[in-house]
Amino acid sequence: MNVLMSAAAIGAVFINQWFEAATVVWLFAVGAVLENRSVEKTRRSIGDLMKVAPAEAWIKTGDSIIKKLVRAVTVGEIMIVKPGERIPLDGEVIHGASSVNQAPITGESMSVDKSQGDTVFAGTLNENGTLECQVTKLSTNTAIARIIQMVEEAQEKQAPTQIFVDRFARIYTPIVFMLALAVMIIPPIIGLGTWGAWFYRGLELLVVACPCALVISTPVAIVAAIGNAAKQGVLIKGGAFLEKAGRIQAIAFDKTGTITEGKPKVVRIITFTGDKSHLISLTKTLEHYSTHPIASCLSAYANDKNILALSGEDYQNIPGKGVQAKISGTVYYAGSLKLFREKGVGTLGEYSQAQKLQESGQTLVMIGTDKELIGVIGVSDTIRETTLSALNKLKKIGIHDLVMLTGDHQKTAENVAKEAGIKRYFADLLPEDKVSSIKKLQTSGLKTAMVGDGVNDAPALAHADLGIAMGGAGSDTAMETADLVLMADNLEKLPFAISLSRKSLNIIKQNISFALIVKATAFILIFPGWLTLWLAVLSDTGAALLVILNSLRLFKIKK
Repeated sequence: MNVLMSAAAIGAVFINQWFEAATVVWLFAVGAVLENRSVEKTRRSIGDLMKVAPAEAWIKTGDSIIKKLVRAVTVGEIMIVKPGERIPLDGEVIHGASSVNQAPITGESMSVDKSQGDTVFAGTLNENGTLECQVTKLSTNTAIARIIQMVEEAQEKQAPTQIFVDRFARIYTPIVFMLALAVMIIPPIIGLGTWGAWFYRGLELLVVACPCALVISTPVAIVAAIGNAAKQGVLIKGGAFLEKAGRIQAIAFDKTGTITEGKPKVVRIITFTGDKSHLISLTKTLEHYSTHPIASCLSAYANDKNILALSGEDYQNIPGKGVQAKISGTVYYAGSLKLFREKGVGTLGEYSQAQKLQESGQTLVMIGTDKELIGVIGVSDTIRETTLSALNKLKKIGIHDLVMLTGDHQKTAENVAKEAGIKRYFADLLPEDKVSSIKKLQTSGLKTAMVGDGVNDAPALAHADLGIAMGGAGSDTAMETADLVLMADNLEKLPFAISLSRKSLNIIKQNISFALIVKATAFILIFPGWLTLWLAVLSDTGAALLVILNSLRLFKIKK
């Protein structure tokens, strides 16, 4: 651009068109200033993120509290965060309870309750209670610091369209010079006009051919989209991945921890003797010393219902089958269907009810003695609250090929897929089988994304056209392995990310088309002599500004 404009200005001076030369330089300079100011708006998203985390923290040392610069705080120190303050560093709550607005990191609209053992992130807002948190990350390694670093790197990575345009411009400039020289020399030689008139038209050609709007059409749109996504809790790692996300036709989801919570919950209780409270009380007593996830889930359920454990003794683990303990002189068991079948305890009717729960995909915990079955509890991994909404939104924006991948058995997969409204699913999969499933979708001609947790699903994420990880705010692995990261631990922002990417592609196409049309129109107006140098500059600068303003519309996409 600078080469072509400089040549035009110098050429105008050479033929004594001083006013034209001055106007060219002045208009080009004004255009450059306006462009820089407009482009700077797209860069402010990074500046806004940097301002989110406070520069100082209240640190507890012994019985006193002192204020320290966050860069001077070390891992392991205790920070105090009062209501209404932003959390200065990543940490773990060791005392206190509060609700925290995590929108700057995860994009979640609802505040998240925090208590002892929960993770907090720098830059998030503590809303009501005072929190004492142990610092877990240095200021240079917090979630917000990593987001800023990755967004800056992403904005510098060129998309395929941008690479093509840049290569085109490098070839294009010398070709323009050759054409301008041909316009200046050939017509006067063959007697079609004066040397001065055609020299002037050659200069106009240099200005008109300046690829200002064309070159800026893609990078501004990409920077605006990536910056907006970061503010909304979505990390896109570069222009190439932004373009890929805009072309996705099918999305495969890992089941556990992506579509579902990844944590077992009590979903059904059947009592054969006694009431539910007694059954839950017995269960809590029996599972008291077990570290199994299902045992923890049963204990948590009892706590939610304010049901206390009984007094037990002689706790024993029965490998692969369950647990036992003596309660009020009687030995009670909690375990699998197999355990009670071996003992010959229970009626056909009781087993029939239990098997119906099992057939619906629930894991069974049977409770009883050596003489009778007391009841059965059905435990299952439940669908996340945000999953159904996110999947429906994806269907509304035209992505109907939604596929679920899971290592669970067929019946469980069928029930979860039915509840989630997913028609296609693959069950009983090993990690390598998930890769095969992705390849099946790709060979059917579909651009395919894979959504997982970034750890167990790494091979499938790598083989998909676009790897999408959830829960990036709390997972270094998720941030590193995927092409696109949903900072919150749910699918809520996935439809937004796909919509934003598609809108970005449309705006890039609009920008390139508009820039080429303006150039073609101006080029046609050169030969009748209807175009002046300053009008040529104005058309070029105006086209560039309109392209930038069109790209800035990407900042307004929120949902």
